Amino acid sequence: MEFLAQQRGYHQTSRQVINNAVEQTGARSGLSGRPVGTVRRALLCLVAATTLALQAGAAGAQTAAESWPNRAITWVVPFGAGGVTDLVSRKIAELLRTRLGQPVVVENRPGAGGTIGTEFVARAQPDGYTVLYASGGPMTIQPNLGLAKFNYDPLKSYIHVRGVSSANQILVATSAAPYSTLAEFVAYAKTNPGKVNFGSPGPGTAQHLAGEMFQAAAGIKLTHVPYKSGSSQMTDMMSGILDVSFDYLTVLRPLIDTGKVKVLGTTGTARLAALPDAPTVLEAGYPDAVSVGSTWVSVPAGTDPRIVGKLSEALAAVLADPGIVADLATNGQVSIADKGSAEMGPFIVEETARYKRVIESAGIAAH
Repeated sequence: MEFLAQQRGYHQTSRQVINNAVEQTGARSGLSGRPVGTVRRALLCLVAATTLALQAGAAGAQTAAESWPNRAITWVVPFGAGGVTDLVSRKIAELLRTRLGQPVVVENRPGAGGTIGTEFVARAQPDGYTVLYASGGPMTIQPNLGLAKFNYDPLKSYIHVRGVSSANQILVATSAAPYSTLAEFVAYAKTNPGKVNFGSPGPGTAQHLAGEMFQAAAGIKLTHVPYKSGSSQMTDMMSGILDVSFDYLTVLRPLIDTGKVKVLGTTGTARLAALPDAPTVLEAGYPDAVSVGSTWVSVPAGTDPRIVGKLSEALAAVLADPGIVADLATNGQVSIADKGSAEMGPFIVEETARYKRVIESAGIAAH
């Protein structure tokens, strides 16, 4: 009603402006009453058409928000298939499909440490049909590395809908490695500087940063080998091309359980219930190597708040599903689903500041 009242006021004001303009034109040109009336009628028809178009546009926007979703949603994962973000997000997407009653199609857009897929969503239409499974790498880490200019702003280009999880990483070595503990690994790396390599899903990813943080904290020199996806990284890990890797338990569990890799430690401050025998980097005396990765769901800036609210509610219900809760715990993750849009902004600012301090103190930006 308020919108229609505004439009009526606009219509009346426009009519007066047109009347004045026509009268002034007639006075200057000596036009007769008939041509002036014809001009007035034509201009008033134009104003009426414009007003109706504005009203139709507003009604269309309201209808679009109320009917959302009425078609498939594209769920963008900025990393390759088989990685931790892909594996977890597919389970969430499937439950969202059931909850929302529309297909939720997972689309992997890997590359450049997750920035390609992240930027893709920033440029998408803000209609609620392109959703990002966001992560700390391209949002809170890469902007601090100074390696490239990004065509998105982690805070201004998105509405961060709801948090999903936080997780420590696991440091694993090939089964044939001549070290089986963090202490043995550090000692070996110190006597073989640059000869030990570690893999990650790409430059600037959380896994890459974990390796950089650990070598800086331990005073060792490792060689970074970036991949385009976590699955390719793990394939080379099993074949012995890589010496060690930092990754999440979701990805590493099958390799650990089958003895294809051995666990050296974790990057958290407390031991994981799923790996109670694995010491933390904090226990090993490397507090600056503590690294926790987080994920959340985002949509392009400008998305209708009503759509954001519906998606947020659906996500809250999905993340409270017993199956998802159990899955997160089993894979060493902690839920941050209690963080809605209001909490996610400050959370991202805090995470960015924390990584900035670590990156600068370790000199990672120079790599």
